[in-house]
Amino acid sequence: MPENLTPEQIDIVKGLMQTPAAISPKYFYDAKGSAFFEDITRLKAYYPTRTEQAIMAANAPEIARAVGANCTVIELGAGNCQKAKFLCTLIDPEHFVAVDISEAFLNEAVAGMRLAFPRMAIDAIAADLTTDIVLPASLSTHRRLLFYPGSSIGNFDPPQAQALLSRMCGLLQNDGALLIGVDLVKDAAVLNAAYDDDTGVTAAFNLNVLDHVNSLIDSDFDATQWQHRAFFNAELSRIEMHLEAKNEQLMRWRNGARSFAQGERIHTENSYKYREEDFVALLRRAGFSQAQVWTDEQAWFAVVLARP
Repeated sequence: MPENLTPEQIDIVKGLMQTPAAISPKYFYDAKGSAFFEDITRLKAYYPTRTEQAIMAANAPEIARAVGANCTVIELGAGNCQKAKFLCTLIDPEHFVAVDISEAFLNEAVAGMRLAFPRMAIDAIAADLTTDIVLPASLSTHRRLLFYPGSSIGNFDPPQAQALLSRMCGLLQNDGALLIGVDLVKDAAVLNAAYDDDTGVTAAFNLNVLDHVNSLIDSDFDATQWQHRAFFNAELSRIEMHLEAKNEQLMRWRNGARSFAQGERIHTENSYKYREEDFVALLRRAGFSQAQVWTDEQAWFAVVLARP
């Protein structure tokens, strides 16, 4: 690996050179990719966002009592902060901290939070959740509530998810808690439609990762020469997203290159789906001894409050 590459560039190149090739889903989220994802959440076929919101709204009083007021809310993977707006209205925290990998998109979202909650202390941290989560030393340890909605935990395989949850547990002190969204196992047709919509928005989101990678490693991917593939892998209980080469290609980047055969794929995302009892067991292995679970009537999604 060339010595003049940054850690981020090394990460991307290693993924592209492995067999099969892969790009981490964290690279979806440049400003354009983040905007595409917001479009996805509004699709009729994409149930997770609206189902999670419905669970939060239907159980708002109970969730508020369980969480309590006057805490510091730390939203991980904050995105547009819309879910945090609902939560902050519900529990009236003293402090809100938004953490996300896409700094420009995050700053825009946090500006909106400051307008909505002018008397609340609000901070933004641009950070990669796949590394150690480092919070400012000045941040109070008093009753932290980590908020991780949207079932983003499903992007990590079970050992990675356990490691991330363990790091989250380590950030909690003084009766802190984690409020997390989890997508549950359901009919494969529902899952496939959610990740391969017929309007092409999810395909555009997936293909945009190639443009983002081009900007990061100076590569020459042409997104028009690739196609979106998504399907539910029942054996591993996960949605898989891939980009498939339409023809034979040689892709170059600074100090490197790789050829791709027609039909060869780059694996861009997994989204694991859990049974409720399996996710509670995963939380327990990560150091959370208590879990309170709310689901929708169809048991498609769960919102979980977990405490060490």
